[in-house]
Amino acid sequence: MTAGEERTVLRLPLLRALLAQGLALALVVVLVYLLALLPWRMSLFSVALLQGVVAAGIGWRLGLSRWWLWINLAFLPALLVMQRADLPAWLFLLGFVLLLLVNWNSLREQVPLYLSGRKAQQRLQQCLSEREPPLRFVDLGCGTAGAVLQMARWFPRGQFVGVETAPLLFVFAWLRCLLQENCSIRYRSLWQVELGDFDVVYCFLSPVPMARLWNKAQVEMHANSWLISNTFE
Repeated sequence: MTAGEERTVLRLPLLRALLAQGLALALVVVLVYLLALLPWRMSLFSVALLQGVVAAGIGWRLGLSRWWLWINLAFLPALLVMQRADLPAWLFLLGFVLLLLVNWNSLREQVPLYLSGRKAQQRLQQCLSEREPPLRFVDLGCGTAGAVLQMARWFPRGQFVGVETAPLLFVFAWLRCLLQENCSIRYRSLWQVELGDFDVVYCFLSPVPMARLWNKAQVEMHANSWLISNTFE
């Protein structure tokens, strides 16, 4: 693996979270060993909580987003609580699979699930009201289809498309839009969408892919089309 490939791999949030967990575990093991020499004992749950705090701190230094920090913080304590509750093993697998199906884009492209709130939808409605019908609109990474479905209801003469690659979110969004004739959901990466087919391209992603998306928009979008991005921190 080349140095460039290694840097690309380390950009994946999941691998950085695992790295944070491993480093935190190693540091806490050393600390617990040193404290035992005093002697001073910590409860198992205190050790797990300390490991979570250290993992969250390391994750923050590695540039993980806020929701990954919460996962790092709660991961080991949650495992300990579930182990003591004597829960069946399949629940752990089910939880992991559901997390994967919802956050697929975060693992692959560092784009966690962001949902457009009511205020954002109203502002988007104001923008679309300035366009002459018919309107062709695409939501890149539509999540649960909240924004694209609402726009389709507000602008019945337009054609609205949402694209999503997180499997569980796609199924949910597709079912929500099934009865809305002017709204469709496609299982497709945003990088496979021909932006020139649309008058308005909307996205609520993360800072990570925006430079690449801007380059794609400059190449594919026509002069009178709009690229609208929701804000993020």
